[in-house]
Amino acid sequence: MGFSYNKNRAWLENLSIVMQIGLTMAGCILFCFFIGRYIDKWVGTRGIFVTIFTILGILGGANTTYRQILEIIEDKKDGQHKPPERTD
Repeated sequence: MGFSYNKNRAWLENLSIVMQIGLTMAGCILFCFFIGRYIDKWVGTRGIFVTIFTILGILGGANTTYRQILEIIEDKKDGQHKPPERTD
């Protein structure tokens, strides 16, 4: 009565893809935010670099996640993503 990975494999793979995309977006945005914050403190400005780098983080994260999604779609079209063989 435990958890069966074979029965839930598709659901878990989709969950991992969504988590990967979300963490990639968040990582890009946070990384750029803290770089902008550091530059603002170094230069002595009030948020201009935080704003610029946060926008760059959003654009970079969107570009990266878009390429990840395209790669996943191409792998499924090429047939590299095959369902697991059942060994019941």
